[in-house]
Amino acid sequence: MEKGKIVFLNGVTSSGKTSIVDAIQARPEPFFYVVANDMFEEMIGDKFLQEDYWKHLSDLIMMMYRTAKLFSDCGKNILIDGILVERPELNPHYEQVQEIFKGYPLEIVEVFCPLEVCRKRNIERGDRGEDQSDEQHKIMAENIQYSCSVDTSLHTPAECAEIIIDTLFNK
Repeated sequence: MEKGKIVFLNGVTSSGKTSIVDAIQARPEPFFYVVANDMFEEMIGDKFLQEDYWKHLSDLIMMMYRTAKLFSDCGKNILIDGILVERPELNPHYEQVQEIFKGYPLEIVEVFCPLEVCRKRNIERGDRGEDQSDEQHKIMAENIQYSCSVDTSLHTPAECAEIIIDTLFNK
């Protein structure tokens, strides 16, 4: 069986990743959204996250990636909604991602949005810190080899989804 493609949407909070996931899932072909930090955080519970957030989140992130591989092994296309950050608990995060997905059809997509726009979105959402995107940007992994890039300040989520699908699946 052919492995399903793994599409990793990488960007800071409020850059538009989840909106793009929704737009991709509205398309006729199925994509499985099995990997998102927010979903997996609930698996460990607040007690442990409050005790040592990055240690437990780091463990969860690595399990998320392995979960994506299982779906890919079943021939399912996967969407990962995440951010490749370099923290001591994850270092080297980007290299770990490359190693975990070695031999798998991994496509990393840069989901870009100017930080001032992310800041406004964070305020509007009300469930993120105003400067959370700025803080994440400071610890993002560098020198990532992207398969494609979308700017959510210039394109709607549906347009970004089209760009991603056209670039990755209609090569």
